[in-house]
Amino acid sequence: MTDFAARRTMMVDTQVRPSDVTKYTIIEAMLNVPRESYVPPARREAAYVGEHVALGAGRVVLDPRTLAKLLDALDIQPAETVLDLGCGLGYSTAIIARMAEAVVAVEEDETLADEAQRTLSAEGVDNAAVVKGKLADGSAKAGPYDVITLQGAVETLPEPLLAQLKEGGRIGAIFMEGNLGVARVGYKIDGAITWRQVFNASAPVLPGFARHKAFAL
Repeated sequence: MTDFAARRTMMVDTQVRPSDVTKYTIIEAMLNVPRESYVPPARREAAYVGEHVALGAGRVVLDPRTLAKLLDALDIQPAETVLDLGCGLGYSTAIIARMAEAVVAVEEDETLADEAQRTLSAEGVDNAAVVKGKLADGSAKAGPYDVITLQGAVETLPEPLLAQLKEGGRIGAIFMEGNLGVARVGYKIDGAITWRQVFNASAPVLPGFARHKAFAL
């Protein structure tokens, strides 16, 4: 029988801590959330390998280093509400739920959304809800949010989504330019987003966040 608890410890010790992630809340969450429960059954043995885990249709669970570093840069606080876009099977939501007061997760793939809600409920994550809908639309009903996270990459961000971020709030995303990507955190100040680069990373672009290609003859 696979000792997933030992793999979790190894993941934190070899992938997360060496990446200068030191916040206790992130370490504690990653040591306790069973990553293997939030990946497709056929991929459970690969759950703790240091790479993205494929969910199908170009979607992934972000690798532990990338997720941990993004959350570290966002500095989520216990009283904050977080919008988690593209939650997949719910791993990021479960991690964030241990750090924040509440999480609204949006997933447009109905199969993933249903499975995510089932798993989160089974794991006793009672401060998170999965909403079905287009990722780029967010979930304005429960907003505005202190923090917005995106579990995949973007080429562009729609203005209506940025409007769901509170003044003084933060948004974290991986921006892809061709094959190169960089994780950035944006701060909402006087209604505008000011971005700073935090580390290099890459991921598949989420549905609804690709730049429209200009038509050329």
